[in-house]
Amino acid sequence: MILANADVRKVARLARLAMSEAEIDAARTQLSGIFDLIAEMQAVDTQGITPMSHAQDLSQRLREDVVTQANQRELFQAIAPQIEAGLYLVPQVIE
Repeated sequence: MILANADVRKVARLARLAMSEAEIDAARTQLSGIFDLIAEMQAVDTQGITPMSHAQDLSQRLREDVVTQANQRELFQAIAPQIEAGLYLVPQVIE
């Protein structure tokens, strides 16, 4: 995709960026390179290829789903300033 400096100026204005002419030229070159790469990637035939969640075929080691800490709810609620029906009461912040 061919970009003009006017296109980059418009994007910079929308993004509220102050850019000099040298920065606009550099950004135009970089954005054109990005758009060329996107066009090149879109040209690749991906028919029949299964999407992957990761670039490498990795499997995650899973641990057993076991409880590692004791339930200390009663202990924590015993030192709480206010509780009601097993819930912590906090001051109202928003009216």
